Amino acid sequence: MAVGFLYDPLFLKHATGDNHPENAGRLQAVLEHAKPVHEQLVAIRPRAAEYEAILAVHPKEHIQMIDMHARLAHAIDPDTRLSHDSFTAALHAAGAGLSAIDAIQEGIIKHAFAAVRPPGHHATATRAMGFCLLNNIAIAARYAQSAGFNRVMIIDFDVHHGNGTQELFYHDPSVFYFSTHQYPAYPGSGSSFETGEGDGEGFTRNFPLYPGSDDAALLRIYNEELPPLVKEFSPDIILVSAGYDLHRDDPLAQLEISTEAIGNVVQLIMKAANVPKLFMLEGGYNLDALGKSVTKTLTVMLSNQ
Repeated sequence: MAVGFLYDPLFLKHATGDNHPENAGRLQAVLEHAKPVHEQLVAIRPRAAEYEAILAVHPKEHIQMIDMHARLAHAIDPDTRLSHDSFTAALHAAGAGLSAIDAIQEGIIKHAFAAVRPPGHHATATRAMGFCLLNNIAIAARYAQSAGFNRVMIIDFDVHHGNGTQELFYHDPSVFYFSTHQYPAYPGSGSSFETGEGDGEGFTRNFPLYPGSDDAALLRIYNEELPPLVKEFSPDIILVSAGYDLHRDDPLAQLEISTEAIGNVVQLIMKAANVPKLFMLEGGYNLDALGKSVTKTLTVMLSNQ
C-alpha cells in the first residue's frame, strides 16, 4: 500500500505576512526538502471540505465568521490573520483530511501526509485562534467515523497543546486524544490532570514536557505510555496532529528535540497499530527544521507501508 501526499498551491495564498511565523514559506520549505522522496508518494489534490463535514465540528456561525473576516481581510486576533484567500485555503486544508480518508477507503493508499495551512488544532467549535481557523484534524475524525472508522485515535506532538481538539472530544469515548507538548506554554491547557469528563473520562491523556526537555524525555512517553493506550483503545484509524515546533531549533518553543527523535516518534506511531495513519501538518516555524522533519516523517512512513 502506498503513502499519499496531499497539497494544493491554494495553501500558499493564505497570506499572513512575511513577518508572521505561520507564512507560505513553511510549505515551500516542505516541498523543497521533500523532493528526494516525492516520486515515491501518491500525489492527491485535496478538495474543499463540504459544509456538512465541517458542521459536524463547527456551527454555521463559525464558518460564516471566517468567511466574513476573509472577505474583509481582517485579523481575528493579533496571531490569527486572514487574507482574501484564507477561507478557500481553510476549506481545502480541512478537505485534505477528507480526501485522504476517501483514498484510504478506496484502497489507493494505506497512509497519508497532508501538507496544509492554515493549521487547525487550536480552533475550538466556535473560536478561531492560534493561527487556526477550522479544526482540520477534528473534521477528519468525524468524517472518518462517518466512513466506518468508528474508533479514532488522535496523537498530537505539536509543541503547543491542541486545546481545540481536546475540547471538541472531551466528553466522547469514541475519540481518544493523546498529546505531548511543552507546558506551561500557549495556550495554557494540557495538564496531566485533564483526562476527559463524563463518558469521555480517561479518553484524553496529556503528557506535559517542561522547557529544556530532550529526546530521552519525549521518547520515553512514546515508548512506554503510548503502546498500552493504543492497545487498550484499539483504534480503527490514527490521526496525527504533526506539529514540528517541538524541534530544538524552533523559535516559538524551548524543547531540545532533534530531527532524529522526531523520526523515532513517527516510527513508534507507525508501529503502534496496524491501522491507517493520517498525518496533518500543524506547527513548525524554523523553515530548515520543518523541511527536514517532514521529510524524515515521510521517509519513515514510506518504510512502513
